[in-house]
Amino acid sequence: MILCRTIPELKAAVSKFKRELTEGETIGFVPTMGYLHEGHASLLRRSTKENRFTVLSIFVNPMQFGPNEDLDKYPRNEERDLALAEASGVHAVFLPSVEEMYPNRPLTKVTVSQVTERLCGASRPGHFDGVGLVVGKLFHLVQPDRSYFGMKDAQQVAVVQQMVDDLNFPVEIVPCPIVREPDGLALSSRNVYLSAEQRQQAVVLSQSLELAKKWLDEGKLTPNELLQRVQNHITSVPQAEIDYVELLTYPRLEQVPANDPISGSSPLILALAVKFGTTRLIDNTLLTFGG
Repeated sequence: MILCRTIPELKAAVSKFKRELTEGETIGFVPTMGYLHEGHASLLRRSTKENRFTVLSIFVNPMQFGPNEDLDKYPRNEERDLALAEASGVHAVFLPSVEEMYPNRPLTKVTVSQVTERLCGASRPGHFDGVGLVVGKLFHLVQPDRSYFGMKDAQQVAVVQQMVDDLNFPVEIVPCPIVREPDGLALSSRNVYLSAEQRQQAVVLSQSLELAKKWLDEGKLTPNELLQRVQNHITSVPQAEIDYVELLTYPRLEQVPANDPISGSSPLILALAVKFGTTRLIDNTLLTFGG
């Protein structure tokens, strides 16, 4: 496994891989902010299965953090990350410093409109501009054929896919399923912030999503009725503070009529963001149904 800390080192590794590719072989890429867990490992294993070479990036991108967010406290463990990467069959890891990625404060924004205006885009203004900038930069440097993203951040997947489509990036975006703990909590690097009591209560997120699917199977509800039930279930635990609970089309993230019974064949996303103390967790499920 090649460890690259500078852009020239990464470019040299990518050039080496490209020289070794034979017809039909590809390069896969998994961009992360590190503190890797089984969710990341599932992306890496899929990439190594589907591509000749896999590149992993580990970079806590300051451009996607707001002034009052957890940039300085974001968990980091380089030694463990590299061990997981090697065990997952990664061929190169790009682990740059902030100064390497941004020698000067960037003046360029990569803004994707509409799909960034709701959910985390509304709660974290400018967040997806930072995501678009760093992902675009990494795609340019790695030049992958495929890039793998977890559906836990389904809005990020939609934003990156829209950017790729609009700018004709020659890369296939591969959405991958959410990986969960045995009790249903979605894996997240931020779970480490939870106290024991908060960790126990946080399972209300996945429980709410499962209940929503059950309620829809039992009979037709309007979005307002479904959202109210979900909100009531989440707030039944004392430490849960709702940021948002929304039902939108996916991947366009457009609003649906609030008082019309939910029906049709297009997928909808039920997306949640909830704080437990200072820890903000997100989760979602895609809903498909007959109509």
